Amino acid sequence: MPSGGKNRKIERQIAMGSMGIKAGGPNRRDVLRAGGLGAISLGLPSLALGTSNDRPAERAVILLMMVGGPSQLDTFDPKPDAPSEVRGPFRSIASTIPGVRVNEHLPEIARRMDRLTLIRSLRHDSAPIHETGLQLIGTGRLSRPGNDHPHLGAIAAHELPATGDLPPFVILPQPIGPTGVNISNGQSAGPLGRSFEPFTLHADPNSPGYDPRQAHDQARRFRDQATALPPVGRVERSGRAPFDLATETASTRDRYGRSTFGQSCLLARRLVESGVKVVVVNMAETVFNCPSWDVHGSRPFSSFDDYATNLLPRFDRGFSALVDDLESRGLLASTLVVATGEFGRSPRINASGGRDHWPGVWSALMAGGAANGGQVIGSTDRNAAEPVDQPIDAGELFGMMARNLGLDPSETWA
Repeated sequence: MPSGGKNRKIERQIAMGSMGIKAGGPNRRDVLRAGGLGAISLGLPSLALGTSNDRPAERAVILLMMVGGPSQLDTFDPKPDAPSEVRGPFRSIASTIPGVRVNEHLPEIARRMDRLTLIRSLRHDSAPIHETGLQLIGTGRLSRPGNDHPHLGAIAAHELPATGDLPPFVILPQPIGPTGVNISNGQSAGPLGRSFEPFTLHADPNSPGYDPRQAHDQARRFRDQATALPPVGRVERSGRAPFDLATETASTRDRYGRSTFGQSCLLARRLVESGVKVVVVNMAETVFNCPSWDVHGSRPFSSFDDYATNLLPRFDRGFSALVDDLESRGLLASTLVVATGEFGRSPRINASGGRDHWPGVWSALMAGGAANGGQVIGSTDRNAAEPVDQPIDAGELFGMMARNLGLDPSETWA
């Protein structure tokens, strides 16, 4: 993890356009090949939808950011026959797609794999730091200092008609804080300005002190006052309802898991149901001194024990409940759920008993929207070190999400 002088050196290199980052950002062709012909050439027409006549008019995206960069080997792309220093400490289990295995701590996802889309070949070749991957996933391109690009949610707020009395772009429960290098993490409105910034909850929906009425009032004021969108005729039946998890049954809340992540996933469903276009759930606020997917193996970072006891079980439960709930309510066809991190992890276990940053390949899990279930896209070599077919640049995932909303990701918003 970069720090101190090394941190500043990386920032200078980024500003100068080195480390694989083109000055001024990638060109139009580089930005989002999945935004148009790129997705078709990958054999992914189902992921490039945006103009299909049989798609619902109201569309949404829920992006579950697995902050820290989850290990592909220890989540969705295990290599049970690899040497122990590559395979890692976990076993793998079969899924409902023949021949497709996942981590042993993801049993609910394994049972639903025939309804999901698994991408095993995400990659980028820019600086191996959290911020570059976050920028590519959220905005489709790399920024330069002082020249950020807008997040997908901000673009949706700018381009799509607002419905209801809530902001169209919401981040739960907190924005991403420090991740090592003092540059943009790609979750702002960038040049679109304050009018299209995300509403951030800044509260834990799993906390006993969580106040849904306050959250709703803040969100409504944010929409009316902090954005350029016209005030809407509010229907008071909404009251605090979108933010009020107490109106859910105890069994529903239990199904999501009584954790910050689980209850944030439940709140994401409620917000989409209320007309929000893009909801981002950040699974961690930082990578320092808290459970995150940044499994370097020693503090202040996470360990494989954190994966086993915290991250994997909570993710398995929250993601699976979200997919089931959206489907049972008829919302899955219109809502694309994407779960991914900003890069993968090194194939070999490091000296601290963890894995280091590895943008060469990682995985994403998708459900609903334009993603047809029961497909695995791309594959990796025997050590999950690089793609062997259908490599997908990280910015292309942004393109898939944009297409799902009916947006043209090749456009430039400034």
